[in-house]
Amino acid sequence: MQIINADRLLTRIRDLGDIGRDPHGQLTRLAASDNDRAGRDCLLGWLKAAGLDVVVDRIGNIFGIWRDEHNVDAAPVMLGSHIDTVINAGVYDGCYGVLAALEVIETLKERAIAANRPIVVAAFTNEEGVRYAPDMLGSLVYVGGLSVEAALATVGTDGSVLGEELERIGYGGDVDPGFRTPHAYVELHIEQGPVLEREGFSIGAVENLQGISWQRITINGDANHAGTTPMAMRRDAGLAAARVGLFLREHIARSNAPSVATIGTMRYEPDAINVIPSRAIFTVDLRDPDEGRLQALEATLSDFLTRVGAEEAVEISVERLARFQPVDFDQGIVAAIEASANARGLKNRRMTSGAGHDAQMIARIAPTAMIFVPSRDGISHNPREHTEPDDLVAGANVLLDVVERMVGRG
Repeated sequence: MQIINADRLLTRIRDLGDIGRDPHGQLTRLAASDNDRAGRDCLLGWLKAAGLDVVVDRIGNIFGIWRDEHNVDAAPVMLGSHIDTVINAGVYDGCYGVLAALEVIETLKERAIAANRPIVVAAFTNEEGVRYAPDMLGSLVYVGGLSVEAALATVGTDGSVLGEELERIGYGGDVDPGFRTPHAYVELHIEQGPVLEREGFSIGAVENLQGISWQRITINGDANHAGTTPMAMRRDAGLAAARVGLFLREHIARSNAPSVATIGTMRYEPDAINVIPSRAIFTVDLRDPDEGRLQALEATLSDFLTRVGAEEAVEISVERLARFQPVDFDQGIVAAIEASANARGLKNRRMTSGAGHDAQMIARIAPTAMIFVPSRDGISHNPREHTEPDDLVAGANVLLDVVERMVGRG
């Protein structure tokens, strides 16, 4: 049974994790930033040192391709994730999947495994969506869900334009996204949740991924004096916003469904301690692995907004920011993940991904699945993000098995 080079993988994770730290030690590599360029340069160095052909497409996605004259025309097995981060990030989210994919290719090359199809490691642009919206933008463009032109024209939170920034950092490629349709795609990732650790599992075979609905809600009332305006005479945008959050929490609790709802941002105007808010602007993140339940939750929220608008005498408008349907992954790949984990004596379970990943985009064009490894305390998007080295190595070895089964010949 093949095993990856654990020291090489873990060292690269640490080295990439050191790129993009500020004087206080906080790690931030936002898409198409100077720090992102430094991370990309490091990755390209490793890809080239491994003898891979490197391709950068027009949206900045990076691909390292292992192929030879015997398999060059076959559809490739694609592996990977992303290396951009959130603000003040951990070192594993996304990066682990890219570096483990590279490690799998290097292990197979060093063992002189004959492959009947190319293997590609992919690092997709702007998966996190912190600087540019939507998230998973690079993989969305790759599968044709958004035009290259529209994506390159995206204006970031800092007023920058994505296409201009990619050119500035030297990663505005000249190859059209989607230049190769994968035979299959497998993404290895930390769970970013508490299930595997709390239940004592080493490997998660991810069989589906939640649908995601993002909305920005604006509530308009009247600013007025906090002391002189009777409660019954107020058009309080802040109170109406608070009612939305409480309603979502109570509704989902009553439903006993796996739905989740989050108000992740909230801003009041004029934002003064002694003034009734005239405006509340906030975001709502709704998720559910079942499309019917997600649609029902969206409708329930819409009905409640109509009701609270009337009851609080405020005007409410809704802007849809993103909407992705739930994804069912390929059962054959999921079974291969289970088989590898069982053969290696790794306790495993099937599970749903609560977070969005590039895999949900690639699943539109190719059989896809994901492998999860435990996250300590379920923490992610945080410098305390941690996965034990043994779990990182175990996940990479499972990925190795799955890929070898897909590409092996004679």
